[in-house]
Amino acid sequence: MNRSWIELVFDGRFAAVRVLALAGLLMGDLLLLQRPSGAQDRGLAAAGFVLCLAAGRWAFGALLAQSVLLVVAHALDAGTVASLKVLAAVTLFELAVRRPGRHPALGAAALALAVAVNRLADLPGDLLPVLYKTGVVAGLPLLLGAYVRVTRDAAVHARQRAEQQELRAEQQLLTARAAERTTIARELHDLVAHHVSSMVLRVGVARHVVAATSTTDPRITEVLDDLHSSAGAALTDLRRLVAVLRAPDRTGPDTGSLVSPGALAAALESVVEHGRRTGLAVTASVDPRVAGLDAVRGLAVLRLAQEGLANAAKHGGPGARAELAVRVAGDTVHVTIHDDGAGRTRPPAPGPSGHGLIGMRERVDLLGGRLDAGPTARGWRLTAELPSLAPDMEPQL
Repeated sequence: MNRSWIELVFDGRFAAVRVLALAGLLMGDLLLLQRPSGAQDRGLAAAGFVLCLAAGRWAFGALLAQSVLLVVAHALDAGTVASLKVLAAVTLFELAVRRPGRHPALGAAALALAVAVNRLADLPGDLLPVLYKTGVVAGLPLLLGAYVRVTRDAAVHARQRAEQQELRAEQQLLTARAAERTTIARELHDLVAHHVSSMVLRVGVARHVVAATSTTDPRITEVLDDLHSSAGAALTDLRRLVAVLRAPDRTGPDTGSLVSPGALAAALESVVEHGRRTGLAVTASVDPRVAGLDAVRGLAVLRLAQEGLANAAKHGGPGARAELAVRVAGDTVHVTIHDDGAGRTRPPAPGPSGHGLIGMRERVDLLGGRLDAGPTARGWRLTAELPSLAPDMEPQL
């Protein structure tokens, strides 16, 4: 939170600078306007100036010494009495700004006593003028200093309360996010992972049953093997995702990104092979420079390829052909997935279309990219552009 210049001026850390500036102004008054005529006046003025400078560290002691000096100067009939009063008033103001309690009150009483002692000759007839002068010299600096100190302390306390409230709000937000992640992780583990695990187990049983039958079509065995492998990979990814949701700050092979920098090309090849096993004729063109992408953008490219090819297999129909192209041009990563829809015999059935396209668009938007998807003259095309990021600027997952 920014602080106003007035707070900085009266900050306790800058007391010496503040006193030096005021003393410098008063010295200018002595040298340019008052101009002490004799050695006595110059000596008294110098002593008052030194005591004012000492107020930067010992304000209370300097004020007591200035009060005594003021009485001595008046007794010597010096011409610098008025200037010494101003110096003492500045010291009292500084004391009231910096310290609460009895020290400012005692210092003001000492200065008021010095002024009253110097005006004894005017008492008792001129009592009111003497009281007024003591009030101006001692009371006014005391009140002004106390006002500045109270106002400054109130501003400091308000700023501290605001910072504490902001910190509490941030902590509450982090707690809420952690609770949300924990809830999602629990649901994924207890529901989705449970069902996927059951699928893996049942497919494994089916593989053993089919293997014991000599007349089984080899294609059935191939499909079951692929299904078992895909379900096992999905279960592994789910467990990793649950671990990331429960402990997002942890890093490691089991809780980090699902694709490490440099391994993107191999991961994309695995996605392409999986698409081919589903019956989709896939051709792929992957720029070798994708190995230099950071983990976040690498994961985005992998997820786009997975979802795009899965949609092509789902909606393109049997015998559909798809093309996957990933290239790096300058500071941008381009991902294109196009299927010809050769196996589609009728339009997609009306109803919910799922969240795949929405998720892809959100992922691209988070990275500051652009995604376009829609039908073409033959089939469907998805294009995405992601701004690339240098490896040394890789964000934390």
